[in-house]
Amino acid sequence: MKQLNSSQNQELADFCHYLRGNSFRQLKLFQEAKKELCLVSKNFVFYPLVNKVLGESSMELEEFEKAIYYFKEVEKLPILNNQGYKTSVIYGNLGSCYLFLKQFDKSEKYFFKSLELNKKANDSKTLITLYTNIASLYYEQYKDKQAIHYFEKAYILSKKVNTIQSKKNAAKNMAVVEENRGNFKKALTYLKESEQWNDSLNNQNKIWALADYEKKYAVAQKQKQISVLKVENELKNTQRNIMFFSTIGLLLLLTGGVYVYGQKVKNAKIILSQKEKLDELNATKDQLFSIVSHDLRSSVNALKTSNTKLTSSLESKNYDELDKLLHQNSAIANGAYSLLDNLLHWALLQTQQLYFHKDSVHLFSIVQQIEYSYKPLLLEKTIAFENEVSKNCFIFVDLDSLKIVLRNLLDNAIKFSPENSSIRFYSLDTPSEFHQFIIEDQGIGMRPETIAELLEDSELLAKKSNSEIIGTGLGMQLCKQMIKKNGGTLAIESELNKGTKIILKFPKTEQNG
Repeated sequence: MKQLNSSQNQELADFCHYLRGNSFRQLKLFQEAKKELCLVSKNFVFYPLVNKVLGESSMELEEFEKAIYYFKEVEKLPILNNQGYKTSVIYGNLGSCYLFLKQFDKSEKYFFKSLELNKKANDSKTLITLYTNIASLYYEQYKDKQAIHYFEKAYILSKKVNTIQSKKNAAKNMAVVEENRGNFKKALTYLKESEQWNDSLNNQNKIWALADYEKKYAVAQKQKQISVLKVENELKNTQRNIMFFSTIGLLLLLTGGVYVYGQKVKNAKIILSQKEKLDELNATKDQLFSIVSHDLRSSVNALKTSNTKLTSSLESKNYDELDKLLHQNSAIANGAYSLLDNLLHWALLQTQQLYFHKDSVHLFSIVQQIEYSYKPLLLEKTIAFENEVSKNCFIFVDLDSLKIVLRNLLDNAIKFSPENSSIRFYSLDTPSEFHQFIIEDQGIGMRPETIAELLEDSELLAKKSNSEIIGTGLGMQLCKQMIKKNGGTLAIESELNKGTKIILKFPKTEQNG
């Protein structure tokens, strides 16, 4: 049952069902045997055996028509005696089934087919049973002369075998035959012979039972001796183990003491290091939220002031001022949204909740999408946007994180670029495994120390010395972390008042490798 519950192998399952079904038959649980055998697939290599056991179980349940069906299925196969059954036995069983159903012609046909095969095999024990069945067949039809002939053949053959049961049954059948003839003296002789064989059978059973008991007793005695020796060995092993483990215990205590002391020192160092890192992270977090809160408050306050002016302009129908204020409100809202969006993605990155799925990405198309999103801001400052990325450029990155990186970098480029300037996106194919991608603006540029600060992992604040613009630096931190997660690199080239180049490298896809 364990094998059947765990196995997906049909052949193995067929073997298990067959063995369980055959075991049920041996235990005389014939209904259970039939249920189990019906679960065997017809592709089972020993399927004829399944039909044979099904037929025998049906016979025991007196379902003779079903038994005939199963035996007929076996009969259809070529005559082979190498699959655990004899064709002569199948014929004999068919003859018995037809005999019980009073179909005497068919019964006689199969009994004689079995008889012919058993004579060739010279199987005396089976021949005695077959002669007796044929005799019973003729007795059922009141053909006493033919029946007596086969009873006599069974009796004569029983003298040549050592099976006491066969001798007893043959003698008893002859006693009945002679009694029916009215020859009571001979009937009594056969009956006495049958009783003698019955006594021999009982004596033999007693001898076997006694021998079995003696065997069990001898086994029990040996088992007792083994148990005594086992206990003695266990005592010796226990004594030896006590000495051994006592020594080991002392060594372990000594080693454990040294190890525990070492671990305490190591843990103290780790805790101290973690505390310093946590303090640093908390300071960074407090600084970040302080700046984010200030920026959001400034944006909301600017929006309130602008909305007040917007209401006044609407009342005075000053449409030029109205248009200017609406654009200003849009810029403020976009800035606040970008700040919150960066804060959300930064938080997801820190808590490792941001999902990354790398795939082949067509860089030219993504730059087009980013350009479309920022078209209003570009038009507002009359900044020309040049997409010179190669149309054959495919990189292996996470699409969503790439868009976040490009949006932040373009937003910075627009913010720090003067009106009537240009921003250029272009790619360089390299012989390495990476595509080089550059974002170039004509903005205010940066000092070397500012670049160094931006590329520092722990740096959050970034201020342009010649500008009043102060940012959280969160967007750049987010870009750096996402570029790193995508297996890329970031570099910055810049000079004051000459613009900035942001140089990105991302892995190529296989088709570009």
